[in-house]
Amino acid sequence: MPTTVIIPIYNALSALRRCLQSIRRHDDSIAHLLLINDASPDQAIASELAHIASFRCSHEVLYNPSNLGFVGTVNRGFAHSTGDVLLLNSDTIVTRDWLRAIERCAASDPTIATVTPFSNNAEICSFPEFCRPNPEPRDPERYAMAALKAGAPSYQDLPTAVGFCMWIRRAALDAIGDFDHATFGRGYGEENDFCMRASAHGWRNVISDDAYVVHQGGQSFSAEGISPGGENLQHLLARYPHYNAKVAEYIAADPLATRREAISQALAEL
Repeated sequence: MPTTVIIPIYNALSALRRCLQSIRRHDDSIAHLLLINDASPDQAIASELAHIASFRCSHEVLYNPSNLGFVGTVNRGFAHSTGDVLLLNSDTIVTRDWLRAIERCAASDPTIATVTPFSNNAEICSFPEFCRPNPEPRDPERYAMAALKAGAPSYQDLPTAVGFCMWIRRAALDAIGDFDHATFGRGYGEENDFCMRASAHGWRNVISDDAYVVHQGGQSFSAEGISPGGENLQHLLARYPHYNAKVAEYIAADPLATRREAISQALAEL
């Protein structure tokens, strides 16, 4: 089914503006764009969202009457849409063919529940340096082109998706439910929990290693105090005691090292 791109929004006007500008340049691949303003105190957000009236793709804006937090806002987006979805942080910059590449990956195996692209700042999906917040590239389109030109993608399994840009199959959502608001509250750890639930039910979490999306990080919902660690991490580890070991094993094996080298080579040749 066509993908609905869901962007939860809370303040961070400058980051949102950059995100929407990038989407405007590449909205020909988007079936439907759903923006959800989570009662942002910054009134300029509503003015910015009015500008999407000129977007070529199908689009709509929802306004939460009160602040729901990230998880509540995402779950509202899930309920409002009907097909596959892609959660996109408002502090991202998309590139040419980003969504087509992700959807090709998803179409390669019906047991894929989630897909994450490469990014400068995406932990286990970071490029060029693994598990580090790399600087934003001056020319993101070159990085995207290099990812496409680096040979056939591998679509390798990940221990968890990375939530900055996370495609989710509707069949997986229907099978295991939405994000666990009762446990993870306003946010952090909910996408990891979703992926662990998916894995337990036979679904895969994979990387689209021929797609690239810039992630600034530390914007939007971080203003609400949503950050790694704390009580939600303890909830995650209590539910999945092997989670840290699973991620550590993946990092130690670094199965995408060869792919990153190939992309770096392709980048040097552009």
